[in-house]
Amino acid sequence: QVQLVESGGGLVQAGGSLRLSCAASGRTFSRYAMGWFRQAPGKEREFVAAIRWSGGNTDYADSVKGRFTISRDTASNTVYLQMDKLKTDDTAVYYCAAQRAPFLQYDYWGQGTQVTVSS
Repeated sequence: QVQLVESGGGLVQAGGSLRLSCAASGRTFSRYAMGWFRQAPGKEREFVAAIRWSGGNTDYADSVKGRFTISRDTASNTVYLQMDKLKTDDTAVYYCAAQRAPFLQYDYWGQGTQVTVSS
């Protein structure tokens, strides 16, 4: 069984920073990419950022470009999301997910971590 465990969420003032971590454990699985998604109250879950596990290519939602940085540590099976210049609109539950192949959906998900940005 694969487990993804997020950490690092919390309450921060607008303009501040947070760093989220996602540690993968359990059985070994093929990993094409890891991603971060978020869901705000009353809204659908949306894509935030992704990183190719091999090579480190990254992709970001337009709303976070220039403010968020995704990275990974292959040795520890951990993916990070550095969030700077946070806005109140960034308030959401943030989820980590794994994509096993480019033609598959993200099918392993963490339990989520709350990020609240106050004005």
